[in-house]
Amino acid sequence: MFLKKIPLLILFLMVSVVSQSQNKTNTFLYHGRVDKLENNKVILIGTASSVSFNFTGTECSVSLQSVDSYEHHNYVSLVLDGKYLGKIRIEKGAVQSFPIKTTTNKKVHRLEIYKNTEAQSGNILFAGTTAKLSSISTKKKKKIEFIGDSITCAAASDSVDCDKGEYMDHHNGYFAYGPRISRKIDVDYLVSSVSGIGMYRNWNDENKDEAIMPDVYQNLYLTKDNSKPKYDFAFQPDIISIALGTNDFSGGDGKKERLPFNAEKYVSNYINFIKMLYKHNPKAQIVITNSPMVGGERALVFEDCLKKVKNAFAEDKTHKPILIFKFKPMTPKGCLGHPDVNDHKVLAAEYAPFLKKLLNEK
Repeated sequence: MFLKKIPLLILFLMVSVVSQSQNKTNTFLYHGRVDKLENNKVILIGTASSVSFNFTGTECSVSLQSVDSYEHHNYVSLVLDGKYLGKIRIEKGAVQSFPIKTTTNKKVHRLEIYKNTEAQSGNILFAGTTAKLSSISTKKKKKIEFIGDSITCAAASDSVDCDKGEYMDHHNGYFAYGPRISRKIDVDYLVSSVSGIGMYRNWNDENKDEAIMPDVYQNLYLTKDNSKPKYDFAFQPDIISIALGTNDFSGGDGKKERLPFNAEKYVSNYINFIKMLYKHNPKAQIVITNSPMVGGERALVFEDCLKKVKNAFAEDKTHKPILIFKFKPMTPKGCLGHPDVNDHKVLAAEYAPFLKKLLNEK
């Protein structure tokens, strides 16, 4: 994904896309759900969305701001010359400057800035850098989109001091299973995920008050805010991985009314969601997954639902046959019953060979 210095920029408008030709050279590279603004500024929206650039010299600073964040802070993760530096907290309020110092003798350094939190935690504005920029190139890679919920977001995965701080303090999107897999098998990725969301209902809602994934997916910001731009589907993934159902099967908090799981509604919504994806991504291989967090009798019902979704497209000769991937059951070690960063490493190790094999067959 890239930002050109020539008028071709207008073709890409609000959403960054991966270069469709080999070895494109740019000043900045953008990945994920992002909103590109003027003067090389960009809003990082989705989990693990990123901006990267090359620079010379031994130090620089980057300007970041937590925006649309409901009056709270946000986080990014930094990677310098391939080394993960950790998370940086961006307080609410004005643009903040963060110093970067190199630790290698390389003539040209690369800094990658990843949104660590999810779209629903608010957005992060990359407002610029003092770096002496050098050109940055990218080559055409195969692409995977990961659609999901809090598990796909890597919410609650930083499990140190779970009883302290706020929800976004325990996110670590950089180490989510999707980005992990993508780095391992060298593909470009897009994460479209929202904590608590489901295919027909959310974790503690019967779709009376809150938006479900089919409601928000086509909005760039993954909300129902019509003032925000639409997602333009320019990414065109080779594989679309859908991991939605954990929240549909959830029993909620035990306080709010929760009806029994409605398999018919889940399957119907899933089928319609895939039809929408096919409309915009006709060549994509779709993989639908179970959840490592749904076990027992519910897991059997879940698997049966996925088979019904797959079978609904059995006579479809226009698209690639839908595939089902099953994660192994997991006892999570993160906060609020979620997988932690090490659990995400396990999930990535399970799923990566399957996806790599699929890509090699394309």
